[in-house]
Amino acid sequence: MYAIEAIYDGVNFKPKQPILAKGKHEVLIIFAEPVTEDAVSIEQTIKRPRSEIIGCLKGKVWMADDFNAPIEELKEYME
Repeated sequence: MYAIEAIYDGVNFKPKQPILAKGKHEVLIIFAEPVTEDAVSIEQTIKRPRSEIIGCLKGKVWMADDFNAPIEELKEYME
């Protein structure tokens, strides 16, 4: 089992990467989020140079300040 990202335009699914599976396969389609007008095209996504991909999530991922702080509910197990 593996996942494939695609764009659905109401009629067709356009994969964002090559599909490596051959023959018939059962598929599960989950609609993640609508594509906005400022989203890049499939062709632009596939042809992006590695230098653009590295760091592309900067500012979109965060971690709580107390991420490594002990959890009170688990204190008895950590002693």
